[in-house]
Amino acid sequence: MEFFVISLLNGVSYGLLLFMLSSGLTLIFSLMGVLNFAHAAFYMVGAYAAYSLGLKIGFFPALFLAPLLVGFLGALVERYGLRTVHPYGHVAELLFTFGLAYLIDEIVKVAWGLTAVPFRVPAVLAGPLFTVYSTEFPKMRGFMMLVALLMLMAVYLLITRTRIGLVIQAALTHPHMAEALGHNVPRVFMLVFGGGTALAGLAGVIGGVAFITSPSMADSLVPIMFVVVVVGGMGSLAGSFLASLLIGIIQSFAIGLNWSLGGFLGALGVAVNAQTPLYSLLRLQLSEVAPMLPYLLLVLMLIFRPKGLLGTRAD
Repeated sequence: MEFFVISLLNGVSYGLLLFMLSSGLTLIFSLMGVLNFAHAAFYMVGAYAAYSLGLKIGFFPALFLAPLLVGFLGALVERYGLRTVHPYGHVAELLFTFGLAYLIDEIVKVAWGLTAVPFRVPAVLAGPLFTVYSTEFPKMRGFMMLVALLMLMAVYLLITRTRIGLVIQAALTHPHMAEALGHNVPRVFMLVFGGGTALAGLAGVIGGVAFITSPSMADSLVPIMFVVVVVGGMGSLAGSFLASLLIGIIQSFAIGLNWSLGGFLGALGVAVNAQTPLYSLLRLQLSEVAPMLPYLLLVLMLIFRPKGLLGTRAD
């Protein structure tokens, strides 16, 4: 029972971090049709910006200021970069953001070095939040879950319950009509892109202090980020939320299990030894293949439900 509860809590907390990262990418794609390959790079910038600001003003002020700085940077990228290449189609946009990701990565290495920086958990968030049987659940993970849920609620209410959200949706679906009503559609897109990158920056602050802040932190999350977006359904915020939780929980449970196909067959009475065909595959434990499971889920999703969990289209 202890293993189940702790694995579930760890899976949900990790899944919510994945959602914080993928929500901005999903938002940008659903509202602008731009697949931003540099999204994880903005996540990394958020972590480093919060680290530098935290040294001067403390963690919690940096928690608010770093995402704003990253959002401002994202708005500049849209205004002076994406808007220029937009007339040339999605391939040009993808190549632009792909190159931008490498550029940001190199700038971070020059500015902060090649090794990890000591971005530590603030004292108020250090220690256990509660104890489940004999295992302590950290305060930082609880704080991560709280921030992710508040962010989800704020984004949902902004898009569906405010005039700003209505203008954004109108600018996406009927840009000429929105312009005729006096709205500056290019400015709306700039603010949407800036808002999406700000969400990545917020995830970077939380992920950087909870795990590690290093130049490789973006590279390690790019593949899993796109897995979340595709499995959830391209452009579906609710789908990304469900996919993030699903992937987080699957990986958390798989890491702690030593099950194998060979053990399963042995329990059924089938003898498995070194002479058995595919023995090396049969003896692999679930914990050893845990990092592969999200990508297996991606492949199965693309085969049986290409539009994703809550997506509305398969393209």
